[in-house]
Amino acid sequence: MPKDEDQNAERNSGAGTLNKFLPGGELGPVTDRRQYEERLKTLPPEQREFAEESARFAELWQYFSQHRMQLPQDLVNQVAELSKLTTAQQTTVLRRVNQQLMEYLNDVSEDSGVRQ
Repeated sequence: MPKDEDQNAERNSGAGTLNKFLPGGELGPVTDRRQYEERLKTLPPEQREFAEESARFAELWQYFSQHRMQLPQDLVNQVAELSKLTTAQQTTVLRRVNQQLMEYLNDVSEDSGVRQ
């Protein structure tokens, strides 16, 4: 069987449980903002808040990456510890991290033009 057929067969087999995370799958990546909003509405309130804060963090992280800036290490450490917290605690930490990142960006932009 050619390699492409092997991969397709694997995706369609019992091992394809992860297919829901592939493009077009139930939990696959979303490129349409409306589809994203609809998915958020289906989540319980606590999970919805976490998803919203996670998306904000991802956007901030992407901005830092595109501008070749490093995230402050103390904030990286806080994010690294998220898996040990409850969803409510994770949301609180992410909200605080996002606020600190925005303040950090503001402070860096007001400096003498020196960027990391």
